[in-house]
Amino acid sequence: MQQIINFLIRNKNNILFLLLLTFSLFLTIQSHSYQKSKFISSANFLSGGIYSWTSNINSYFYLEEYNLRLLEENERLRTRLATFEDSLEISTYRDTSSFDADYIFRASEVINNNYAKVDNYLTIKSGSRNGIERDMGVVTSKGIVGIVENVSPNYSTVISILNSNSRINAQLKQSNHFGTLVWNGDDPNVVQLIDVPSVAPIAEGDTIITGGRSLIFPKGLPIGAIKNFSLDQSESYYNIDIELFNDMTNIGYVYIIENTSQAEIRELQNLSKDE
Repeated sequence: MQQIINFLIRNKNNILFLLLLTFSLFLTIQSHSYQKSKFISSANFLSGGIYSWTSNINSYFYLEEYNLRLLEENERLRTRLATFEDSLEISTYRDTSSFDADYIFRASEVINNNYAKVDNYLTIKSGSRNGIERDMGVVTSKGIVGIVENVSPNYSTVISILNSNSRINAQLKQSNHFGTLVWNGDDPNVVQLIDVPSVAPIAEGDTIITGGRSLIFPKGLPIGAIKNFSLDQSESYYNIDIELFNDMTNIGYVYIIENTSQAEIRELQNLSKDE
């Protein structure tokens, strides 16, 4: 103990300098948006490299499961393609989306995934060089995962649906009743749907999908099924537990969704606000 005290006394000037330097850097980053964005980008780069190395090891042990998922998805795509081919009377056609806007899906690998905290994030091995931008939706073939929050050239962090700050528009598949998807921090396989009016017809097992009322997720993407529900104290709205289709504790690969009409729609909405 005495040696530690002697060391601190001998190096008090250096220690004080380092503390003041760290504090000044912290204040600079917090008070200047440019420096803050550069710091986040650098942190993403460093943590992304570490996560990428560990992910390569973990992925090896899940190859069989990931391949099975790909086979299942290919089977569904081939079935849909066969349906299209049977209904076509011409040999060439332009494939159109059933969504209300044009969307581009980009595949990426998840190299880090938190699900045991209150505010959880994922890190994916794609960044601005791959066309990834903030506020893009992230999904798998089974359901939604989250929304891109920060982007560096090669990596991006995603705010998970298992995050207390996550708010996603969702609806009942059997009707047009909407609500907000949140997470109470308890079970990583169960999220909550709130603000659904009590007049909505619901039952256990009903499917919940994205509502399409934002520029992030198109309408109709799967989320989960109703596990149980109850009325709030005012009996005006339901409190609904949703069992996710995705296993959020085991996400290997994802798709990032780009809404190619987003900029045009936002510009139009801003013009309407200014009028």
